[in-house]
Amino acid sequence: MLNFIQQDEVVDAAQAAEPIVEEKTLSLFDLMFSGGLGGQIIIIILFVLLFAAVYIYFERLFAIKAASRVDKNFMHQIKDSVQGGNIESAKIRCAQSDSPVARLTEKGISRIGSPLEDINTAIENAGRLEVYKLEKNVSILATIAGAAPMIGFLGTVIGMVLAFHELATSSGQAQMGALAEGIYTAMTTTVAGLIVGIIAYIGYNHLVVKTDKVVHQMEATAVDFLDLLNEPA
Repeated sequence: MLNFIQQDEVVDAAQAAEPIVEEKTLSLFDLMFSGGLGGQIIIIILFVLLFAAVYIYFERLFAIKAASRVDKNFMHQIKDSVQGGNIESAKIRCAQSDSPVARLTEKGISRIGSPLEDINTAIENAGRLEVYKLEKNVSILATIAGAAPMIGFLGTVIGMVLAFHELATSSGQAQMGALAEGIYTAMTTTVAGLIVGIIAYIGYNHLVVKTDKVVHQMEATAVDFLDLLNEPA
């Protein structure tokens, strides 16, 4: 009985002697901003680029969606007005629609009476202007998609330079904390740059697809309108 009591005392003494290990957790915010001043500056730049990319994406997405909304009976109403000789009514209908398709049609209606080639040229010029409006700021999104990973890689280079500089100046006796700061800078900026670049790249390509659909819609409307003018009276 005495042996068991002594063994229990030894176990309790051993457990008391063991240091209590606290589990350390690292939040995403701490991870992103634990890479020193250089890494923090680059992370802030990437956050600004991310905000700009998200803002441009949703602003253009809503604008393109609004531009793609066209009444299915729009061209039928225009056709009836033009064939009936009621040009003013057709112009009013285009003004009420207020869409790229309607503005192209209105430009063609305003040139009725001119040679067909002149009407076609006027519609093409108006179409280029509408496409320019649709693609406004989309090129910035493409620039962010390419620049963000490069900025992240810049942070990687800065971080590795800091780490090797610490090794060089300490004669191989560098503190692990100092080395970790440089490695944090290298890794976190790379990850952040790639994330921002991927988001901007996906957003850019999605907007390009949406814009192409509106452009095809305008081209189809222009063809329908020119066919209407070519129909025998």
